[in-house]
Amino acid sequence: MADPVSRLLGRLSSRVISATDSDEQRLHKTLLIFACGLMGFAAMLWLAIYHAMGIKYSATVPLVYLAVSASTLGIYLWRLDFEFFRFAQTSLYLFVPFIMQWSIGSYVTSSGVMLWALLAPIGVMIFQGPRESVPWFFAYIVMTAVSGFFDYYLAYGAERQTGLPLQTIAVFFVLNFAAMSTIIYLLVIYFVREKDRLKSALDDQHRLLQVEQERSERLLLNVLPGHIAERLKRDPSIIADGLADCTVMFADITDFTRLSEEMPPRDMVALLNEIFSWFDMLAENYGLEKIKTIGDAYMVAGGLHDQNAKYTEAIANMAIEVRDKIAARRTRNGESLGIHIGICTGPVVAGVIGVKKFIYDLWGNTVNISSRLSSEATTGGILVDVTTYRRLRNVYQFEGPESLTVKGRRELTSYRLIAKLPQQSVRQAEVA
Repeated sequence: MADPVSRLLGRLSSRVISATDSDEQRLHKTLLIFACGLMGFAAMLWLAIYHAMGIKYSATVPLVYLAVSASTLGIYLWRLDFEFFRFAQTSLYLFVPFIMQWSIGSYVTSSGVMLWALLAPIGVMIFQGPRESVPWFFAYIVMTAVSGFFDYYLAYGAERQTGLPLQTIAVFFVLNFAAMSTIIYLLVIYFVREKDRLKSALDDQHRLLQVEQERSERLLLNVLPGHIAERLKRDPSIIADGLADCTVMFADITDFTRLSEEMPPRDMVALLNEIFSWFDMLAENYGLEKIKTIGDAYMVAGGLHDQNAKYTEAIANMAIEVRDKIAARRTRNGESLGIHIGICTGPVVAGVIGVKKFIYDLWGNTVNISSRLSSEATTGGILVDVTTYRRLRNVYQFEGPESLTVKGRRELTSYRLIAKLPQQSVRQAEVA
């Protein structure tokens, strides 16, 4: 027997609260059904008390209330119109207590039963908000004033009107105040607990959102320079900048195509990942921006923002460190590695390209010359253009000049960067 009852209750519950309802809607529906049940229980209790005390004339009102309340609940289960159900129940909460009071007599003889009507504006405030509760509270005040008017002009003694002793009226006062206070307390405590539960769930979602946001921030910063990422978040439109002075470096691993043919794919990718991860660390340490990798080529630039004023020196220092460390590296097969590097300084165009898998890139003659210098450099060689040489000649040792014939340009003057000069030589060069 219990199993069919459980199934029936489950079906009714699934109709009252839909799976598509939000947490707030679920709370409002549950709270109103809970209040409807409490009021129904209170009405039946009053019926029993009136019957036991032989008060027949006022028992009709609770009976009518139970019938109408049950009817509105049935209509809600049939039509699933929560707005109608909420309005009907609120109207019952407002008017039935006053009708009950008028059927008994005055405020005193009814033991203040009209106080139950206060549940109407309180319920609207909980379900819909303070502004929506104002008309209902105003109606409550008007009904109270009307009852007070009738009491003032028509009441001539409680016992003469109803035949009830004052002791009985006092008991009903206690019952009305206690029952109504209990219902309000239970509704409010249930509401607060559900609000706390929803707040806790919202806080958990907020924490998860923060974690995801931080993860997205880290991912974005791994793809784009920091200042570009901030601009993209503020304004997702096209980002394009013309930079008057920037130093670009290309570094290519020597003969890596042959090495990749001889190495297993996993070992080849692992080697590239290890080398380029170290390059990433160097770029960050020197305050430079990694632009991209193209196969076995690594592109880095300085001067894209104002974090490092001596970006050309930083590029030169990174190039020397890369050359020396790579020369000392060996593959798992014991083969030596080499690298050739090209550096050029000049104007570039920088911007973000694409919507999916977007990339921050540089364009211009400075980028082209840097790539071509890298291609022309021998293993272990660092070739720089004239602008870079002039900027660094008092701080670094160079060889050259050397004229190169490259595709797209008849002649290109380059210098070979050897090492950083000792401090004493640097001071002598500055004095000279």
